[in-house]
Amino acid sequence: MVAPVGNVRDVGRSRTDVEKKLDSGFIWLTRIFAWGIAGILLLIALPIAQQAIPAFQKFGLGFLFTSAWNPVQETYGAWPMIYGTLVSSFIALLIAVPLGLGTAIFLSEDFIPPGVRRILTFLVELLAAIPSVVYGLWGIFVLIPFLRPIQMFIYKSFGWIPIFSTPPAGPGMFPAGVILAIMTLPIITVIARDSLASLPSDLRQASMGLGATRWITIFQILIPAAFSGIVGGVMLGLGRAMGETMAATMIIGNSNNVNISLFAPGNTIASLMANQFPEASGLQVSALMYAGMVLFLLTLIVNVLAQMIVSRVQSKYQ
Repeated sequence: MVAPVGNVRDVGRSRTDVEKKLDSGFIWLTRIFAWGIAGILLLIALPIAQQAIPAFQKFGLGFLFTSAWNPVQETYGAWPMIYGTLVSSFIALLIAVPLGLGTAIFLSEDFIPPGVRRILTFLVELLAAIPSVVYGLWGIFVLIPFLRPIQMFIYKSFGWIPIFSTPPAGPGMFPAGVILAIMTLPIITVIARDSLASLPSDLRQASMGLGATRWITIFQILIPAAFSGIVGGVMLGLGRAMGETMAATMIIGNSNNVNISLFAPGNTIASLMANQFPEASGLQVSALMYAGMVLFLLTLIVNVLAQMIVSRVQSKYQ
């Protein structure tokens, strides 16, 4: 005869009115927080859009496709900054995503002892705490001199390719992309690592029990299972890259011209606003707000596309 374990008198009892009220209150509290986030976004977007109206009325959608930025003649166009924002962010992701995902796999699996893994995880997280102005100074005095011989070799060897057709002169799109990759790396790595580490161990054991190797388990089982978290980390990193101000301003060269070469100076929307807001007035302020609204919409579009990708991948593996 098996003796009962613990007190089983409460099994199956109905909840009290107090517990029901607490559950209902918690649900409403989470709803308030969710709508509060939407309200904060509106509080940010509406004042920017309101101040951008004069520039929108004067330049219309042509603001997005023209290159002139002349405060004296009050002629403004944001295409070089939009181009610089997208290209520098793409370079950053092209470097940071493979490195971040590889580091996340290395730190989440049993490749090294747990003590060493904790130290490396802490060091990766520490990269996110470094101020952007420090990254900018490091980029000027260390990264650009380090990259110049590499860029010069690429220019001499592959200068016939348009994206390498400009001789490197120091600040430019490529160094800015590299510094943005370093700045986004800890965000992508930490979130991807947490997503992989939070997966149930049964996935690994079941896959290897069926005869799969460690690498097949990682790339065909674990990464698809943690795909939504990995994409979330990549999108947060992309948002950091698109909105980064000080480091990009110090490294990119601040040239309001479109040049297909990655070694040429460029500009971003965030750098433009940082450089010109202190002495802007009148229509120039409205044009800067218009550019800020464009950056806001770009990040929104990127996040919507990321959510669509995550939904499609999740439906494939369900």
